[in-house]
Amino acid sequence: MQKIKVQIGWLDNYGAGSNEVPGCVATHKTLDGVKKAYAESLEWHLEAMRADGDEIPNELQGEYELEFELNTQAVLHYFNGILTRSALARVTGINERLLGHYASGYRNPRPAQRQRIIDGIRKIGAEFNSVV
Repeated sequence: MQKIKVQIGWLDNYGAGSNEVPGCVATHKTLDGVKKAYAESLEWHLEAMRADGDEIPNELQGEYELEFELNTQAVLHYFNGILTRSALARVTGINERLLGHYASGYRNPRPAQRQRIIDGIRKIGAEFNSVV
C-alpha cells in the first residue's frame, strides 16, 4: 500500500495539501475535519482526473494511505489551551516568546527546533501516562 504524505498547516483554519497530488487541497476549522475533507477532496480530484482522461500518478492507482504531518504552527495551535507554552518551554528549552512566534507564524523553526517541540509534547504526554 502506497503512503501519500499530506502536509497540514494553520492560518485561521487548518489547510491540507500534498506535493504528490498537486491541485488537491482542503481546509477546515478542526484537525479531524481537515483530514476528512482532504480525503474527500482527493476522491473528487481523482474522479475528475479520470473523467478528463488525465494520467493518474502510480501511487494513487491502487490502494493508498494518507499520512498527515502537521507543521509547527498547526501543532502549536492544536495544543493551544491544552498545553501551556510555559510547560512546553520547560521541557524543550525554547523560550515562551519564541514558541509564540512559531505559533503565530511570525517565525518558522528550523527542523531541529520543530523536533524539539514534538519531542517535548511527547515527553509531557508520557509523564501524564505514567501517573495514571
